[in-house]
Amino acid sequence: MDSNRYEVKCPKKINERAYARTDVPGSKSITNRALLLAAMAHGTSRLKGCLTSEDARHFLECLKVLGFPVEESPDGKLGSDITITGFGGEIPNKKAEIYVGSAGTAARFLVAMLAFSDGEYVVNSSEQMKKRPMQPLIDALEASGATVECMEEAGRFPLHIIGAGDPSQIPDSFTVNIDKSSQFLSALLIAVGTIGKKAEIKVVGSHGLSYVDLTAEMMKSFGISVEKQTMEGQIQYLFSGEGSYKALNYDVEPDMSAAAYFYAMAAVLGVTVAVNGVKKNMLQGDVQFLHVLEKMGCSLQEETDGTVAVTGPEEGALKGGFAIDMSAFSDQALTLAAIAPYADAPITITGIGHIRLQECDRIHAISKNLVALGIRVEEAEDEVTLYPGMPTGGIIETYDDHRVAMSFALTGLRTEGVFIENPSCCKKTFAEYFDVLEKVLSELACQCSKK
Repeated sequence: MDSNRYEVKCPKKINERAYARTDVPGSKSITNRALLLAAMAHGTSRLKGCLTSEDARHFLECLKVLGFPVEESPDGKLGSDITITGFGGEIPNKKAEIYVGSAGTAARFLVAMLAFSDGEYVVNSSEQMKKRPMQPLIDALEASGATVECMEEAGRFPLHIIGAGDPSQIPDSFTVNIDKSSQFLSALLIAVGTIGKKAEIKVVGSHGLSYVDLTAEMMKSFGISVEKQTMEGQIQYLFSGEGSYKALNYDVEPDMSAAAYFYAMAAVLGVTVAVNGVKKNMLQGDVQFLHVLEKMGCSLQEETDGTVAVTGPEEGALKGGFAIDMSAFSDQALTLAAIAPYADAPITITGIGHIRLQECDRIHAISKNLVALGIRVEEAEDEVTLYPGMPTGGIIETYDDHRVAMSFALTGLRTEGVFIENPSCCKKTFAEYFDVLEKVLSELACQCSKK
């Protein structure tokens, strides 16, 4: 594969009865949360099927620099089994400098952990991560007693952190604004779980909370329960002060964000695709994308082992004519946008203003790339409307954003001459993506040739 540009293989003919089954890496969201919870627990945790992408590598390296014993062994699929020894909330090295790269989850989670420690740290990041917001989390952490100095630009990396110190001196009431990212709340939730007393977190602003629900569920698995309440319109999370994080053997779910691309392939080509390990009752909020595909005319089946298979409508005749709020699973806004031109009526995606502040301005990326392919798009601050049409060939500008690259490869499955610029950006979460994509297409095509 050309490291600078990838030409999507547009299959000439695939039998609509064709079937393929594939693997995807472990969930990025679950892997990163499990790594942090294992580091905060007391004892040795074994995490099975972890994602080993660039983001996870940065997280693991940070934990090693901070002094946590970490061992890794390949799982024989697309990930690794990782063993981490934690020290009950203590960070072994009291002074260190770490680098989080462009890993937003690692950046927010590790900063919160350091702020609740008794050490002094410097956190560096990539230029891309320096553009992403941090101020709401910084405000919440400074209110806890930590010192967080922005070493270059206000509200941005790099950061110099002096931890709040003695947990008994950390306040029991916190407030965090989540308008720009729910990761601020997840980071604070996990950190507050270490102080060992009754506490509350008040939530300001609005954002999809599916990833926060995932955080709370995983905290419970590792030994800390938190209660979500809504009083007079304000959400708050309450800690009983009981329990502590305990070491655990934990199976990481397959990444639903990655699986969605292969299910969307089924929708576009009118075939059946299953992704090993994906179940309807998974923790990840992106599982809601399966219901979006149903709305578009696809059917869902559960195979004998519970794995979900998706069958696209005949000849890929997808249905449109609806608006959908994707605030709770916004990573899939790009996926839906990439296949929306093949629907029979316009589709409006709402509640996604915050994705302008992710690896790139993703609403702008949707608009610019589809317009370049000859598709009509109407862009607003927090929504986008996509009109049906037959795309032309063209070059997809990825903005060094893995999800732009992976999503718009789907558009090229029914349009010749679609090229993905800088495909190597997928290494952030799924370095093998284009290889797996070609393998699935080959499997489908082989069944066609045998008919």
